[in-house]
Amino acid sequence: MVVMLGVTGAVSFLAGNPRPSPSPSGTTVPAQPDLTRPTEPVPSLTGGTVPTAPPTQPTPSTETRPARRGATTRPGTALAVLAGLPVKGRAARTGYDRDQFGQAWLDTNRNGCDTRNDILARDLTNLEITPGTNGCRVEAGILADPYTGTLIHFVRGNDTVDIDHVVALSNAWQTGAFAWDVRKRAAFANDPLNLLAVDSSSNRQKGDADTATWLPPNKSYRCAYAARQVSVKAKYRLWVTGPERDAMARILTQCPDQPALTGGAPTLAPVAVNQPHRSTPSPPPGAGQDSQPGGSESYSNCDAVRAAGADPIYAGDPGYAARLDRDGDRTGCE
Repeated sequence: MVVMLGVTGAVSFLAGNPRPSPSPSGTTVPAQPDLTRPTEPVPSLTGGTVPTAPPTQPTPSTETRPARRGATTRPGTALAVLAGLPVKGRAARTGYDRDQFGQAWLDTNRNGCDTRNDILARDLTNLEITPGTNGCRVEAGILADPYTGTLIHFVRGNDTVDIDHVVALSNAWQTGAFAWDVRKRAAFANDPLNLLAVDSSSNRQKGDADTATWLPPNKSYRCAYAARQVSVKAKYRLWVTGPERDAMARILTQCPDQPALTGGAPTLAPVAVNQPHRSTPSPPPGAGQDSQPGGSESYSNCDAVRAAGADPIYAGDPGYAARLDRDGDRTGCE
């Protein structure tokens, strides 16, 4: 049974976390964790294995340069932070794999919910939460998408909303993360400062692009987007390439007072980074699920996984198969 929050047909965007609302049956859903919410304005609705042979670090000068000669760089602004980032060439992608950043969607803040559901709860309104999941599993809600400036009605399983790493994991790998301990990489992959719920199509167009090669279609969000990338790179001491720095500067000089962001998670994950987190125990075999010899399970598709209550399904779980994991991050039916 799904508990409904909000009034059907009405869209209400509230500041801060949505307050718990009584369901039609009188059940109250627990309030979602108060994670660091994105501090940028809501867009217009109209508009553990360290690689054995890490890649060689590039050797260009690490001298930092102002973002743009004559640009305003007041302390605390994204421009000021950008001016302090080292500028180097990209390292090789050799050795990169999603597994180098730990198991996907950990519970690094130890609130009992995995990171994906934490971000959905933070960024969506009119939430519907699955009963019996400690207030964790987001079934549905409304997203004011920052990348497109549109409203998206999210329903679990309809493939309309992704959780984007604003600084992509591959980009981070090639600008310093290849040299990190896996616990730091896991913290980076689960840091709310670097995560946004966004339109899935836009996120997949972006891929692992940096600011020089991809920007949100919603132009009114580009200052906030560049500021978030700069802030993440500064927090984790990643560098920027020359073209990346120049693209960030071109955007931020149009909004010189755009603040840099702070907060998020610690830079070392305080949990086991190669253990999947589950908000609820795995259920017994159910609809759409066929038992196989040896106790293994087989799912014909993600609908069957969801019907069994086994989503998301992780690599190593009974029934996991590559066909269920379209983005190849070892977490299927997200």
